[in-house]
Amino acid sequence: MIPRYSRPQMVAIWEPQARFRIWFEIEAHACDALADIGVIPKESAKAIWEKAGNVTFDVDRIDEIERVTKHDVIAFLTHLAEFIGPDSRFVHQGMTSSDVLDTCLAVQLARASDLLIADVDALLAALKRRAFEHKMTPVIGRSHGIHAEPVTFGLKLAQAYAEFTRCRERLVQARKEIATCAISGAVGTFANIDPRVEEHVAAALGLAVEPVSTQVIPRDRHAAFFATLGVVASCIERLAIEVRHMQRTEVLEAEEFFSEGQKGSSAMPHKRNPVLTENLTGLARLVRGMALPAMENVALWHERDISHSSVERMIGPDATVTLDFALARLTGVIDKLIVYPQNMQKNLDRLGGLIHSQRVLLALTQKGVSREDSYSYVQRNAMPVWRGEGDFLTLLKADKDVKARLSDAELEELFDLGYHLKHVDTIFRRVFGEA
Repeated sequence: MIPRYSRPQMVAIWEPQARFRIWFEIEAHACDALADIGVIPKESAKAIWEKAGNVTFDVDRIDEIERVTKHDVIAFLTHLAEFIGPDSRFVHQGMTSSDVLDTCLAVQLARASDLLIADVDALLAALKRRAFEHKMTPVIGRSHGIHAEPVTFGLKLAQAYAEFTRCRERLVQARKEIATCAISGAVGTFANIDPRVEEHVAAALGLAVEPVSTQVIPRDRHAAFFATLGVVASCIERLAIEVRHMQRTEVLEAEEFFSEGQKGSSAMPHKRNPVLTENLTGLARLVRGMALPAMENVALWHERDISHSSVERMIGPDATVTLDFALARLTGVIDKLIVYPQNMQKNLDRLGGLIHSQRVLLALTQKGVSREDSYSYVQRNAMPVWRGEGDFLTLLKADKDVKARLSDAELEELFDLGYHLKHVDTIFRRVFGEA
């Protein structure tokens, strides 16, 4: 997590002060529940909130204690006792460190999910606006990077909108799956703490109760969460690569906004490079790379070990902070993307009408020509055009086998660009609804 690729609101979730505040709330809510069931005095539970509920924890002091204890939760509890005094003996009653750590991580990941979902909402709004703006802007569709048949730029953006709608649904599900609370004590048997405490803490923090937590929350939940972040990152990269290809000099159908005073190269003053989308490609690689160690964390020894701990201390903040930044950056790219319809048309015309070859093929079959012969007639006229030797429509009109089946007027009608766009409205209704 570095400032260059971080946004303050997401970073704040992972700051030490925020983490210790969540730890305190877990402990204090547990004390409330313990008081309600008569395990500790109600006055003590009240005093814990009064004496530490509004304090700023001394991170340096906690670090100092941990250098001796070699245990972060014990260091925190020792520091907490410095505020609370004698009533601190009731803090952490029957609990184990994982109860605090895992429940805290669930809270942090749930809060991070809320920001990521909001990020996707902003991206969806930008995609929808630009999709309708270019709903009928024709552009060549490509397969294998090669000109295929016409689409519209609006359809490209509608496809991205549908994709990120699915991403949003996955994030909502991932948030639900990760937001569980475990206050079950050593090896998860509730031997020294009542299950009602867990239920109370879960409700207070907006979490679900983990059905069976051994001593840790099962890490398949975390694996699914970080895998979801990886999928979202891949979708970011797919759209980023589309922009990068469209910005290539030979294509130049769209390009990133280039601001006043911006420089593209230290050596070549003419350069306007797709630096934002290239950056997004790199960030996507990082987020995806964090999914694998999360999956490897699933296989812990028996009721628990801590091989997952070091991994999650890194990937928790890094994956969410990086994805938050990437989603915001992609939203800015789409919002300010410069589109060149005239270049799109130029590229549509570049192959001298070859993009209509399938229509000619199908028309010949409708006239009684076998598919094999139809393909042969069309291809033998297409290949010279591919080499720059003539115009497709002109060659077809001069081909005796084609002329025997299709008149000049019928051939000309087959070269109508609008034919390819007749179902754009249908696709838009599927993606965006009737409105």
